[in-house]
Amino acid sequence: MKVVAGLGNPGPEYSATRHNIGFLVAQLFAARAGISLKKKGHQAIYGVGRTNDQDLLVLLPQTFMNRSGASVGSVVKKQLQPVDLVVIHDEIDLPFGTLRIKAGGGHGGHNGLRDIRSVLGSGDFVRLRIGVGRPPPGGDVARHVLREFSPAEKKQLDDLLLLAVEALEMLLSEGVSKAMNTFNNRDISH
Repeated sequence: MKVVAGLGNPGPEYSATRHNIGFLVAQLFAARAGISLKKKGHQAIYGVGRTNDQDLLVLLPQTFMNRSGASVGSVVKKQLQPVDLVVIHDEIDLPFGTLRIKAGGGHGGHNGLRDIRSVLGSGDFVRLRIGVGRPPPGGDVARHVLREFSPAEKKQLDDLLLLAVEALEMLLSEGVSKAMNTFNNRDISH
C-alpha cells in the first residue's frame, strides 16, 4: 500500500490558502482516481482505493500543519515504511507554477515536514513540492502561506493542480525517477 498525504490546515478559513495546496492536489487526485474522502480516523479525513493495481490511502490530516506527523505517523507506523509515503506540500522556495518531486531529504524549514520527520524518525519519504513563491523581501513567510492566492495566481491555479496530479499519477505508476525527469523542470507559465 502507498499513502498519499496532502498537507494543509483544517477549516474553511484556510481552504483557499497557499498552505493548503497539498489538500487541493490530494482532493483532485482522489476524485480522478475514484477515491471518496469521507472516512474519519488517524486524526484525518481519508479514503482508500486502488489505482494501477496498487492499494492506496489518500490522507488529509486535520491536525493543523505543524502537527501533521501525528496523523501521518498513525497510518505509516502501523504497517508501512516511510518509502511508501508521498507527502504533497506547499514550497516557498519554488516560484508559483512550478513543482519538484524529491525522494528523501530534510524539512527545509517546512513545519509539516519537520513534524512528520520527527514522528517517523526518518526523512525517507517522497515529497511533491508545489511552488507557492516567497513573500516580497522583508515580508512575513507565515502570513504569506496563510493568504489566498493572488488574482493572477488564481487564474493559473487549476493548471498547476492538474500538473501536480499528473506528476503524482506518474510517480505512483512509473516510479520516482521517471516522474522527476518528466515534471521537475515544467512550469505552467511556459
